Amino acid sequence: MVATQRDVRPTTPPGPGAAQHGRRGPRTVGSGLAPYTFVAPFFLVFGAFGLFPLIYTAWVSLHKVDFGNPEKMQWVGLKNYSTLLHSEFFWNALKNTFTIGVISTVPQLAVALGLAHLLNYRLRGRTFFRIAMLMPYATSVAAATLVFVGLFGRDFGFVNWVLGLVGVHHIDWEAGRWTSQIAVSTIVTWRWTGYNALIYLAAMQSISADLYESAAIDGASRWQQFRHVTVPSLRPTILFTVIISTIGATQLFGEPLLFGGISGHTGGASRQYQTLGVLLYDEGWYNYKLGYAAAVAWTMFVIIVIAVLVNAALARGRRGSRT
Repeated sequence: MVATQRDVRPTTPPGPGAAQHGRRGPRTVGSGLAPYTFVAPFFLVFGAFGLFPLIYTAWVSLHKVDFGNPEKMQWVGLKNYSTLLHSEFFWNALKNTFTIGVISTVPQLAVALGLAHLLNYRLRGRTFFRIAMLMPYATSVAAATLVFVGLFGRDFGFVNWVLGLVGVHHIDWEAGRWTSQIAVSTIVTWRWTGYNALIYLAAMQSISADLYESAAIDGASRWQQFRHVTVPSLRPTILFTVIISTIGATQLFGEPLLFGGISGHTGGASRQYQTLGVLLYDEGWYNYKLGYAAAVAWTMFVIIVIAVLVNAALARGRRGSRT
């Protein structure tokens, strides 16, 4: 028996860059700047139309600026903010903004969640209903508000006609504080319910079907599946819509301005539905106090930041309590 001896020679493994060197050339200096070049347009646009106006508005708020001569600025420091905090019109507008925001946001998100839950099932004409829900969002604010002004008319409005059928006397919706705020909130709810419903629907479709099957096997009804499966899975999305709705309510402007007609810039004869956005417009473009209006704008910005931080803290606290 003859054994065959093999010539085994140790081989040196190639270097880490030897295999890659044949596939691509050496890295140039400019290739490292390519990612920054791609994102540069966004930061340029944001700096020109977002960051600069924000900083310049803060600078203007520290001056006395007349609308007739905006180039002549007189330094007043924090006087505009002090005057604002001592103004009854500001606190009235803040209270109106809060009440209109609550009246419009709570039913808006509740109805949107219910509509999304219905459309998540296999229904005939689901595509039609999804498009129909988005139509109010695509409608201009001016057109929608003018239609609702006619619906809430005191003498010939459709809403008062319906209420008259059940024995309710005609209501002057624009004159009362609560009636006017309910009317404005109805416009906001009508415009944004479908938009939020589609956001909820997209989030529902990402929920695993195994969760619903397990719940059905355990004997859970559809309502119980909605409470214990759908809603807990949608908590991040619900938080997102709450934050977006809070920001939108703080900036509410078009609906109350157009709802009041001639007196829209004051939010009614008694300022019963004047929001912070309408107050800013009234002070800057009717009273010609651009510095004071800039102070209102920055106060709105601070309120929005505080509201977002509070919502985020509450969501973090709930998440921590569950863990």
